[in-house]
Amino acid sequence: MFERIRTMLVKEFLQLFRDPRMRMLIFAAPMIQLLVFGYAATTDVRLVATAVFDLDNTPASRELIDRFLGSGYFRRVEQVDTEARMQDLLDHGRVRAVIRIQKGFFEDLKARRTASVQMIVDGTDSNTAGIVLNYAGQIAARYSQDILVSRWEHVLGAAPRPGQIRLQERAWFNENLESRNYYVPGVMANIVMLITLTLTGMAVIREYEIGTMEQIMVTPIRPVEFILGKSLPFVLIGYVDVLLVTAVCVFWFKVPIRGSFLLLLAATALYLLPSIGLGLLVSTICKTQQQAMMSTFFLFFPAMMLSGFIFPIANMPTVIQWLTLLNPLRYFLIIIRGIFLKGVGPDILWPQMAALAVLGVATLWLAVRRFHKTLA
Repeated sequence: MFERIRTMLVKEFLQLFRDPRMRMLIFAAPMIQLLVFGYAATTDVRLVATAVFDLDNTPASRELIDRFLGSGYFRRVEQVDTEARMQDLLDHGRVRAVIRIQKGFFEDLKARRTASVQMIVDGTDSNTAGIVLNYAGQIAARYSQDILVSRWEHVLGAAPRPGQIRLQERAWFNENLESRNYYVPGVMANIVMLITLTLTGMAVIREYEIGTMEQIMVTPIRPVEFILGKSLPFVLIGYVDVLLVTAVCVFWFKVPIRGSFLLLLAATALYLLPSIGLGLLVSTICKTQQQAMMSTFFLFFPAMMLSGFIFPIANMPTVIQWLTLLNPLRYFLIIIRGIFLKGVGPDILWPQMAALAVLGVATLWLAVRRFHKTLA
């Protein structure tokens, strides 16, 4: 048995690495994808293109505008003086926000009335718009608090101010709240699944198309040995890809890995089981490599969308939440983020690891059942 599996391993590696372009696809493509998607996958909003529409034009209004521009979240693109120009900038997408201060802003402050400031945002991207509004609200609240404090000191001199509540904020994990630390490990998990699913999806089909399946049929190899011989090379390739993208993740993007690296490798083995099993199952069902390629993409994109990588699973309908329980990417995202950001161990992550093991055994069993030594 082991001799037949070893022979299959040698044959698979020779087929994979015979083409230099395939070597580039297997090893260079994941790192390039991680670099590109690692920079793209972030929800941090910085230097939002902003127009300033200051109808008051007083020292108070200019001070407030300076606070917005000095925060690092807003970047002045233009100082507008008409409604038409403001609307034109928003319509053409040249600015994402407009700070509008009505005439009489300073007079309202002097009269101790509530002064209004309008923040107009482009709501096309609702997520970015919400973040921008949150930044603006914090800046305006801090400015309002400083005005109240200065008034109290002006009225009472050196008398003690009334007691205040100060909220001390601390993020237990990901202390600087860098969204890249959250998304880059997720990108890593997606890339590993895409590579292994695509390669294994064409593994059996290739034997039919190049005409070697007839030779395999006359050998004494059994279905389980054939599947193992097909899957083990991609397990090794998956591990190499994990090591490469982990190195990029840690040393290039500076994402901390607080947990056990050995636990990450053990969890990766469990993650590769269902990923490779799904690919081999697709390969035993499809008849051409084009069909296998389309089928793997049909599986991968729903898996990514239903994994919690982009949209929180808790916000999905109940039926969809139940469907995500069949998604191996869902469990590995919890594991990899727990190891990278939280530093938790198997005592916390064992339910996800057990789920990956069950899914892996089930998919590989189905692949073995589907494979028949026949050309039909």
